[in-house]
Amino acid sequence: MSDTVATLSPVLLEGLRQLHLQLSTHQYEQLLRYRQELLDWNTRVNLTAIKEPEDVDVKHFLDSLSLLAVYDQPEAHVLDIGSGAGFPGLALKIIRPAWHVTSLEATGKKTTFQQHIIDTLQLTNTVTIHARAEELAQQQAYRGMFDMVTARAVAALPALLEYCAPYCRVEGVIVLPKKGDLAAELAQGKRAAAQVGAVLKADVPVTLSGLDDGRRLLVWEQKKRCPALFPRSGAAMAKKPLGTG
Repeated sequence: MSDTVATLSPVLLEGLRQLHLQLSTHQYEQLLRYRQELLDWNTRVNLTAIKEPEDVDVKHFLDSLSLLAVYDQPEAHVLDIGSGAGFPGLALKIIRPAWHVTSLEATGKKTTFQQHIIDTLQLTNTVTIHARAEELAQQQAYRGMFDMVTARAVAALPALLEYCAPYCRVEGVIVLPKKGDLAAELAQGKRAAAQVGAVLKADVPVTLSGLDDGRRLLVWEQKKRCPALFPRSGAAMAKKPLGTG
């Protein structure tokens, strides 16, 4: 399938301006190619419910890049848990090519697509891993090794924190995009964070063009190493979520 829109959408470009990001020609072309490949593959493999180029630009690219509003270092080791078709990790890698990005996804067809993007766009220092977060976290090569950990997956804060904290280095950050009424979930999330060695550092509303629908970026600082007993199995998390007493 050829790209039906040969330019990035004005909403994405305005959002990038608001983030004070200026794309090089190469980065612009990489995003276009990523979008084309995503829409093409999605006709054969179920990667995303988003099927229009403009929606990819805003709901995948801009949503991913909004994280740069709260975390933007010249170099970083970043882990994206439950990355799906590569968001936010691979989109961030395009804009911050010096970053080392690890993209963790439990669905094989999605990691296959991610590897295709990594190869097609020639993204260096970028790996996609087909594994479950609670299992990979038991490997010492990954535990406490990342400067920033994120998860855009749809899950409650206690579960997200339990998945992310084991990978985050001390004084590193966990960035969790959320939206909607979070009062009760955030209270439980703060209690869960204490159990995994993290504290809430910032709660930042996202006000970018096209994303002004109540989105927030919750930034947690890893104050101490996550205890070895976390993360538990998915079944144990579901049976007794952290922060419930």
